Amino acid sequence: MSDNNGQYEHRPVMLEEVLEMWTTRSDGLYVDGTFGRGGHSRALLARLDAGATLIGVDRDPQAVAEGERLSREDSRFRICRSRFDCLPALVAEQDRAIDGLLLDLGVSSPQLDDPARGFSFLRDGPLDMRMDPEHGESVADWLARADEKSIADVLYQYGDERKSRRIARAICRRREEQAIRSTGELATLIEAVMGRGEPGKHPATRSFQALRIYINGELEALENALDQTLETLAIGGRLVIISFHSLEDRLVKRFIRDHSGQAPKGRGGLPLGTEKPVRLQALGKALRAGKDEVRANARSRSAVLRVAEKVA
Repeated sequence: MSDNNGQYEHRPVMLEEVLEMWTTRSDGLYVDGTFGRGGHSRALLARLDAGATLIGVDRDPQAVAEGERLSREDSRFRICRSRFDCLPALVAEQDRAIDGLLLDLGVSSPQLDDPARGFSFLRDGPLDMRMDPEHGESVADWLARADEKSIADVLYQYGDERKSRRIARAICRRREEQAIRSTGELATLIEAVMGRGEPGKHPATRSFQALRIYINGELEALENALDQTLETLAIGGRLVIISFHSLEDRLVKRFIRDHSGQAPKGRGGLPLGTEKPVRLQALGKALRAGKDEVRANARSRSAVLRVAEKVA
């Protein structure tokens, strides 16, 4: 969504819930691992003292530019252009542990709303989908070279697409005639394979999700960052994560469970296999956006917020 000046209107998801759980001390070190347009970060800075530090992390050059503007406004903030699985380097640089880490996963609204980024099938644009368009391989380039099995595996593994083999076959046949270079071309091809699909859901939704997650290494980055929190969070530090689909949320839920002594037990209450030491404590159950927020911001409809605290 954009305003009359062409600037994107950014609505941070579950803002009040995030601020309540993210803040542990007013002079702490905080990391916004998915800075985006800075909605969560700006709101947190309003709650922090002069001695606090907030580091925003993002690999999108437009997000980094916004972060640089914020750093000029507020000396407590700085932006780091990187994937969010860079936590050990941040801790080493600051010479202190992290008091609160926020990860607002997935693709941001400004990225979705910009046809040139190629994330959405709603507006035709280049088939790119890279979080950092200056590095790595675009979806169009990958689809031009990947074999049929690899394409099908990605669509099934990252999108739970049941017709992944049929879609992969159609992609390979089409590229023999001409390269698939735009979001509209790919969406039309998938729709032809899938038919009308589920009511209210475009047939290409799962495939676009899968390709975006794969091309950006999103699940790998999440797994790395979760593991890094065990050493980089301070005692009492918080891990705050907003997920938007089941692949991400399962990883987060399992990680918190496994490191908080909540793993499934065997007969007689004995642990199954080797238990991981208790390092985290889940803070309440998963939260979802309220009805008012969902009405105001449709993106929040699928958001799931989980929070854990590092224990001694």
